[in-house]
Amino acid sequence: MIRRREFISLIGGAALAWPIAAGAQQPTMPVVGFLGTASAGPFAHLVTGFRRGLQETGFIEGRTVAIEYRWAEGQYDRVPALVADLVRRQVAVIVTVGGEPSAAAAMAATATIPIVFNTGTDPVKLGLVTSLARPGGNATGVNIFTTELVEKRLGLLHDLVPTATTVAVLSNPNFPAAVANVRESEAAARAIGKEVVIFNASSDAEIETAFANIVQARPGALLVGADRFFNSRRGLIVALAARHAILAIYEWREFVEVGGLISYGTSLVEAYRQQGIYAGRILKGEKPADLPVVQLSKFELVINLSTGKALGLVIPPSVLALANEVIE
Repeated sequence: MIRRREFISLIGGAALAWPIAAGAQQPTMPVVGFLGTASAGPFAHLVTGFRRGLQETGFIEGRTVAIEYRWAEGQYDRVPALVADLVRRQVAVIVTVGGEPSAAAAMAATATIPIVFNTGTDPVKLGLVTSLARPGGNATGVNIFTTELVEKRLGLLHDLVPTATTVAVLSNPNFPAAVANVRESEAAARAIGKEVVIFNASSDAEIETAFANIVQARPGALLVGADRFFNSRRGLIVALAARHAILAIYEWREFVEVGGLISYGTSLVEAYRQQGIYAGRILKGEKPADLPVVQLSKFELVINLSTGKALGLVIPPSVLALANEVIE
């Protein structure tokens, strides 16, 4: 027979043990490291796309997965330190957005933590994967095509203003892919009998200075180069183009949505969603080496008619017929 005092002691000891046992049985929430080269605010809708992809694979932020965000605010030299911090925290997977700088930094920092990148240039040429179908290492991701579409954007500018002999190119010299983008621009321009003039900018002040110099140079049109920093400053760039009545083409629809004239490129929202799906699949046990690089196949031509009218531009019916969306 158990005496009353012994019974109370027994019950009390069990009560103390229960929370410990229960706590030990709670599953650990996986942590995803999210590394961006630009700023959080302008890319909030893209992060929503990433969360949607995660949710499609059964992971909901704050409930079944945690996300550690790191943003370089357009300062590419900060990227290595940010990714090193995520590696120290031993996150389960690192998702890099913003193209080559974040992808390359993550690859240099770890050969074991899975990486899901997005890049605007062929990732095989960049050395991120051994092949598109079988990446072969600890990284896979999405090719969003930026460099490859420079020729198409210049062709659209030619269709809009065939008499223009010179095209200005706004480029960020701090962006590693800038050299390749400029080279593609120059080659594409020569093919259609045009000349490009490069204007560099890597800060808000330099963007304003570049536009002042573009006005003085009087080119026939402007091609805004591929760069996440430029995308995060799209409001400023579009406003300056409007102020100085400069006909410009951009890579992403987000520029046109805030008043830019025309854009041609893939969907960033879809790219981020695909990265969320891959991150979720990796959390479930799949390996990056076995996940083919996603090649975005949908290209969007978006035109803002109101901006065209403000510029006194009559957009040719042949260009309008190609548009996926026309903003009135």
